[in-house]
Amino acid sequence: MSILTGFRDKSFLDKISVLNEVATEKDPSELEGVLDLFQNPIGDTSVDYMVVTALNGILSVDEQNTVALLGQGDRKLRTLCIRVCGEFRFKSAVPALMKMAEGTDDTDLLFEVLTSLSKIGSPEALDLFRTQINNDDDLVVVMAIGMLGEFKDEKSIPDLKKFVEQNNEDGNYEVCALTTWKAVECLADIGSDEALDFIVANLHHRNPTVRRVVTDSLTNLGGAAVPYLAKVINPDSDKDDLILAANVLGFIGDKDGLDVLMDAIEKQYSSDSSVKYAIYEAIGRIGTLKAVISLIDGLEDDDELIHVAVLSGLDGLVNAGVIKKLVEIISGGGSKAGKILRAIVTSKAVNIFQGLYGEEKIGRFLMNAVAASKDSEVHEAFRSKLAEIGGEEAEADIARLPEAVDVGGKRALAVDDSKSMLALYRSILTNAGYEPTVAENGQEAYAHIALNEEFDVIVTDMNMPVMDGMEFVSKLRQTDGYADIPVIMVTTESEYSQQELARKTGVNDFITKPFTADQLKAKIAEYVS
Repeated sequence: MSILTGFRDKSFLDKISVLNEVATEKDPSELEGVLDLFQNPIGDTSVDYMVVTALNGILSVDEQNTVALLGQGDRKLRTLCIRVCGEFRFKSAVPALMKMAEGTDDTDLLFEVLTSLSKIGSPEALDLFRTQINNDDDLVVVMAIGMLGEFKDEKSIPDLKKFVEQNNEDGNYEVCALTTWKAVECLADIGSDEALDFIVANLHHRNPTVRRVVTDSLTNLGGAAVPYLAKVINPDSDKDDLILAANVLGFIGDKDGLDVLMDAIEKQYSSDSSVKYAIYEAIGRIGTLKAVISLIDGLEDDDELIHVAVLSGLDGLVNAGVIKKLVEIISGGGSKAGKILRAIVTSKAVNIFQGLYGEEKIGRFLMNAVAASKDSEVHEAFRSKLAEIGGEEAEADIARLPEAVDVGGKRALAVDDSKSMLALYRSILTNAGYEPTVAENGQEAYAHIALNEEFDVIVTDMNMPVMDGMEFVSKLRQTDGYADIPVIMVTTESEYSQQELARKTGVNDFITKPFTADQLKAKIAEYVS
């Protein structure tokens, strides 16, 4: 006798107890009774919910009946069976599901079927997914694109490329379509020469979100992306492409990428300071002993920002040769010596500081530069290193570094994925009388906004991982109380269209790398008295 006999006459608690037993035991012989309860509900929400749970349990162990029910019953039962087939990967359901997908104009039903087929993951469905990337519903298209990536389907590459190309056309580039986002990720999953060459060619896509997705996809590929990025690192490449390719190589951190970057320095592919800065910072990010050679060469440059990038990289690779070279440069005096000393302080290169501290006059000059800083974080970093060094002289120098520095009542938020740039911003802003707050991407920056922190000015980079500058500013402007705060965007972008797009999101003004401390201070002063 079925446990469900006389079910409708039982008390509420008995009904719940019986259904719980059915759901636990998953006995296929109870299917008919549970189906009757499913199609003719009791009318009690709790009991009817338990009926669904019991039916789901039985179907999960009865593939044959579940597949058979796909072609029967009402919409509610069919939907439940579709979901069970996907959740429990019933491969025998694939033909029926495909037939259902091909014969329906109902987008919701189609999405349910495609979701189930995607979970089953049978290659039989590949042709169906190919046809659905031209569907009028974006959610269906996104589902199909995702599966083409799972199958690494090279035949779909031409259609996938069209999504990205169309999103780069006049009138289309201001918003990143979800289909474009997924197409880039799909191409990365496919990973063929054609797919990866195309992704790299779109490093400088006109939409900033697409650029971020391209960067993230290539970074996630790791060493496999290096040969394709290496094609961009050449003297004939566009400045913006060189910078973005160098950034990605730095994020990947692969030794083959280091060889590409070092070769670019040795052969002087570019004299542009922004390009050289990007390459040196990428070399520093990779951070192997082999990188020391190129980084030391960077000390010969006159650009202070390059010095910060180089010294940030060298600080984790300090050896006797590095200290000897620095002693040689600083002993030569002149403006370069001053720049190097300031850059050591700005980058908080405490290991280099330790190596130079015992060098008599140089150690004193360096300590004076530390004491002159108005940045309390700088003082804290060097105070800790001095405590580690120990001795009477170090104790005396610790006393020269106050724990708190009053820089004034104004606050500034600086946003950049480059630690060297953030270090430079801290130095410039504190010297300009601002208390700086820094963030490595738009998401981190917005976390401060979400806490209702007040700032007098915001300085943000354009291209960043996680959340780019334009997305951050757009979100900022939609937040109560932040409609009027001045936002200055720092960029290397040469395209005028990018600045126009940034202005539409709410950016007030721009400053182009490379820039001097005085230029940034002057730009900020235009908006903050």
